[in-house]
Amino acid sequence: MFPRFKAFLRSLSGDKAGNIAILPMHGPIMAGKRGRQGMNLESMERQIARAFTVPDLKAVALSINSPGGSPVQSAMIMDRILDLAKLTSVPVIAFTEDIAASGGYMIALSADEIIAHPASLVGSIGVIYSGFGFSGVLKKYGVERRIHTAGKSKAFMDPFTAEKKADVDHLKGLQTELFKYFQDLVIERRGKRLKGSKTKVFSGLVWTSEEALKLGVIDGVGDMSTILKERFGEKVRLVRIAPPKSLMGNLLGGSSAGSTEDLSLFSADELLNAVEARLHWSRWGL
Repeated sequence: MFPRFKAFLRSLSGDKAGNIAILPMHGPIMAGKRGRQGMNLESMERQIARAFTVPDLKAVALSINSPGGSPVQSAMIMDRILDLAKLTSVPVIAFTEDIAASGGYMIALSADEIIAHPASLVGSIGVIYSGFGFSGVLKKYGVERRIHTAGKSKAFMDPFTAEKKADVDHLKGLQTELFKYFQDLVIERRGKRLKGSKTKVFSGLVWTSEEALKLGVIDGVGDMSTILKERFGEKVRLVRIAPPKSLMGNLLGGSSAGSTEDLSLFSADELLNAVEARLHWSRWGL
């Protein structure tokens, strides 16, 4: 933790109204270095820990704006928040912004209560696999695909060969297991608060905040700042746990944003990650 941040928190500790840590959880959920364009446990762990060490802490508020992504990273982030909440006995409230879909909603399950903004989209409780098939293109241009494996299924779902029923069946089996894991989490965390039929709740659809409330997927609708001050008093301090900026974020936030000179500093991997992040958002028209 940076010394100036420590000093700032110490300066707040004398306020009898107490502090609420605001933990932004924004972006697609992606493993490895891709967290620079989104979230994973490695990129979020320091922020999560800092949120639970704010002096005179009354609650941690998760500010969630995520179209989803990696189920493993989503679950790991959720588990980390649950562990710290249990260790510190600090209540956690999740507030959704534009969207809390799929893995974004899974992270919200770490909270004791989920409140959606009136314009939020919430849900998408399901598992998806998407890809492309290029076998027809290769045939059209007379290109021969050569692939050699040790293990007959090592080329599983290869996009340059025709889809095989055995591969699709295996994929559906994997999805069924992951889907059950997600369903069990929702049932465990939401319990009797779920009001809709399982068929509808676990359909993979997203809903408006009002519909999500009717289904019991969330607990309320409202604005984060307003609700926190209503519950904890007008004098409560909202301490935002700001994420560190990436090189790309710093440059694109400057006066020469978007110039060719800026983009030349980024690796092809970083640019592809940015495109992938954009695709996650665009699926929901955001």
